[in-house]
Amino acid sequence: MQALHHPNAPAAVGPYAQAIVAGGFVFCSGQTPLVPATMRIEALTIEDQTRQVLANLATVLSAQGLGLADIVKTSVFLKNFADFARMNAAYAEVFGAHRPARTTVEVSRLPLEALVEIECIAVLPTDAR
Repeated sequence: MQALHHPNAPAAVGPYAQAIVAGGFVFCSGQTPLVPATMRIEALTIEDQTRQVLANLATVLSAQGLGLADIVKTSVFLKNFADFARMNAAYAEVFGAHRPARTTVEVSRLPLEALVEIECIAVLPTDAR
């Protein structure tokens, strides 16, 4: 097992790793729409928060030479399920033709009053396992 850290991704704000490499996969901790340089949520809309979250996940994955196309599963946590369609549109825009498996749930509250948090599992290339 190997912990991953990318200095350009939001720093962990608790006792957890940004991601863990294990068993041929990368397990990314949930990312909120924090801007790494300020460690603040600056985006106000669900669409912009979703884009920031996915950018943060892409940065974490890049520490292992991976990108969003390597994601096989995401879990999306929404503060308000009424935002689903708008989140889904931004999510689809960022992922393009790639369609990982996904679970989406509504939660009562997210860190720093974020509207969305996303965690993911990415697969390592066969030669890196």
